[in-house]
Amino acid sequence: MTAKLIGKMARSLPAEWLPFADVASAGLPMSRLLRLSLFKVTMGMTTALMVGTLNRVMIVELGVAAWLVSLMVALPMLVAPFRAVTGYQSDTHRSAFGWRRVPFMWGGTLVQFFGLAVMPFALLVMSGGNAVAVPEWFGPTAAAVSFLMVGAGLQTSQTAGLALATDQASEETRPRVVALMYIMLLLGAVGGSLVFSFLLAEFSPQRLVQTVQGFALVVLALNCVALWKQEPRDVVRAAAMKKQAPPAPFLVAWRQFITHQRARRFLWATGLGTMAFQMQDIILEPYGGEILHLSVGATSALTALMSGGALIGFVLAGRQLARGADPMRLAAYGALAGLPAFSAVIFAAPLDAAWLFRSGAWGIGFGGGLFAVGTLSAAMRMEEGRYIGMALGAWGAVQAAGAGLATFFGGGLRDLVSTLANQGTLGLALANPVTGYSFVYHLELLLLFLTLAVIGPLVGRRSQALHPPRKFGLAELPS
Repeated sequence: MTAKLIGKMARSLPAEWLPFADVASAGLPMSRLLRLSLFKVTMGMTTALMVGTLNRVMIVELGVAAWLVSLMVALPMLVAPFRAVTGYQSDTHRSAFGWRRVPFMWGGTLVQFFGLAVMPFALLVMSGGNAVAVPEWFGPTAAAVSFLMVGAGLQTSQTAGLALATDQASEETRPRVVALMYIMLLLGAVGGSLVFSFLLAEFSPQRLVQTVQGFALVVLALNCVALWKQEPRDVVRAAAMKKQAPPAPFLVAWRQFITHQRARRFLWATGLGTMAFQMQDIILEPYGGEILHLSVGATSALTALMSGGALIGFVLAGRQLARGADPMRLAAYGALAGLPAFSAVIFAAPLDAAWLFRSGAWGIGFGGGLFAVGTLSAAMRMEEGRYIGMALGAWGAVQAAGAGLATFFGGGLRDLVSTLANQGTLGLALANPVTGYSFVYHLELLLLFLTLAVIGPLVGRRSQALHPPRKFGLAELPS
């Protein structure tokens, strides 16, 4: 009786009260959209496995050097620049079935599957202490190849999947589709981290192989469900493709794309903003533990705080974009929200205010969520549908490269400045453990100001188009 009453009340709620109740369209019904979003779930789970679980397992349980672990985790970033190439190939692909995106989603899934299947054995050989009679270079090389395969497969399937969602969503529902994809990514990351923590609670080499290879099968199965019947076989379109002139080479299309000043400015804004929000990822929890003396449980909760802020940012961005908000203006609001958030983290140390630190962490997640959805929505509107895969690939390549560089420089600069401060090189006033952390957070504030300066000319009602804005000056005033 209670269940029926709750169901009746839920059905009586206005549609506008329910998040993503109006995200479906005639070309992309809710059932197909939810299936398509599974490829973002597997991306979140893969990220949680590689950046979170395997990062700790390699250093603690397997005894691999930290620098080698960092190199392995960063290797997938090397293939990020090729996202623009694979996106363009999916734009111009000629299939006997009339497909464009599905072959690249399937091919990327297979590459990712084989990388995950090989990865646990490569890690065990790399850390086995010559227990297996192989050359010393074999283990690190095999591990590097497996990480590269996972990264290449992930980048390929993600680019083609986002392009497919853009193809099928209507102009009105596209912003909400973007927000839904980000929420599914977040759910995959959180759920994956919990599952991996449970499965590897009692670590053993056998358990590592079972977990990673079992996850490889999960990725294969979920991505198959995601792409099943997403692109219908179209013999007429396939015949029309054969009659079309051969597509321009990638470099020609890329030059046409990048010569637009607004495209270059957009990519610079994406890279700077991503670095501004991602540089703190590697130092946020150590800052809370070393400077504010928070417990391990309290610092671990920071991830949940940031994820909660990002979730609210995703939902708010989807609703505002659906109401016609300019995506670059929304991204600028995200950068603005990051300014007080990073300031709160900085002032939490001298004020010894843990609550201020937590508020800042939540604000960083919220601002980053607004910025990410805004820039992705703007990328989806580029090229007016011609080479949307290339535009999304360029956005993804810049974002991934910015995140990788931010992670590397965030930890490196913190260590360098802290060493100089502890040695007294920077003066007695700065001979404090907080100096290295504070330097990184102030640098992120500078990057946010630079991001706002770059975004400024892009903000407007037509900021998503790659056409020069109308001039405005004395000569344009009516006489």
